Amino acid sequence: MEYRHAAIPAVAGGLMLTLLLWWAGASIDALALDGVNGALGIETANALRSWLAPWAYDPQPGASVAATADGASYLALRDTAMQIRFVAVCLFYAAGALLLVRRLPGERGRVWQPLLALWAWGVVAGTLAVTVSAPWMIASGGRGSYRFLPQLAGLASAGRTVLVPLALAAAAWTVFVTRVALRNTEPQPREEVPGRTAVVAATVGTAVVAVSVVLLSYQANAARIQTAFTGGGLLGEPGDLLRQWLLLSAWSGPSGSGLWDWLLVRFGDVLLLAVVWCALRWLPGLLTRVSVPAMAVCTVCAVVLGLLVRHLWRVTVVDGGTTSWHLLQAASGLGEGTSAAVVWGTLAGVTATVVLRVTGRGAGASTRAAAGDRSGG
Repeated sequence: MEYRHAAIPAVAGGLMLTLLLWWAGASIDALALDGVNGALGIETANALRSWLAPWAYDPQPGASVAATADGASYLALRDTAMQIRFVAVCLFYAAGALLLVRRLPGERGRVWQPLLALWAWGVVAGTLAVTVSAPWMIASGGRGSYRFLPQLAGLASAGRTVLVPLALAAAAWTVFVTRVALRNTEPQPREEVPGRTAVVAATVGTAVVAVSVVLLSYQANAARIQTAFTGGGLLGEPGDLLRQWLLLSAWSGPSGSGLWDWLLVRFGDVLLLAVVWCALRWLPGLLTRVSVPAMAVCTVCAVVLGLLVRHLWRVTVVDGGTTSWHLLQAASGLGEGTSAAVVWGTLAGVTATVVLRVTGRGAGASTRAAAGDRSGG
């Protein structure tokens, strides 16, 4: 699929996600109406406010804006932060969707794969947009020089809950536009990758992700990561930020619960790694061309999907609660780990691509040598 054709659904999806997030942010004003707390409940209303506030363009009552003579300047900084946030969402989503639509087109019989990838990429695009705009948001509070990195870590993790359903809607729209653009085209050929080569690459790539899930996420190691670089100055406390971008999980030994309960929780991490392995195993046969950018972006999406599967497992099987408060807590955990998924998904995708090329060359050389022996015999 040519870039000029793939750009249409990519831009359409980016605009759709931006409009949906703007609409969600504007809807927060409805939560301030009389009777909302009584109709929804105080806990539900407060949860909805916290989910929608990162995408609300207008500052809410009680927002952290310095009440000084320079208050107008701080408000202007907040407006700039929100402008950057919405523009960045559109650009990040369109850039990733352009690559996904071109390398993983939604052809007949191959719709679910790009839909899932674009859904996960929408969550990633929103997370990156919030992170990019966070410095301006911190400055608009009038205390940008105080614990800047911890503030950055806190703001960069906001707004993910509402991203999950809206990213799914944007992904469905992108796939629909792609199907319309491909209605008169033939299915594109895929590269042939030996099964053994794909298995080796998938295993090595999954091992990269497992470094975070198994090794770094162990509580003792995670604590060292968070506290080892604490110092003075504006950039002296990167612990929270490092934890957010390096850890995909958090676990310890079964000291406070039974072994069976501990195994149930840990099985969620197994599901995460299984999703990543299956994606890396199938991707070489799904992509129209196995390239480093395509494998990296698709692996990031696979890690995000694995995180969603793990979260669903913990909510439905491990916790098993059905009260409204439990459901609110469960929904608040959607999108957790997306920042770390960007780092480890990219590393795993690049590693898997390198392994594919190296082992593929070796397999090709062996095949040619065997063919030469047969012809010589």
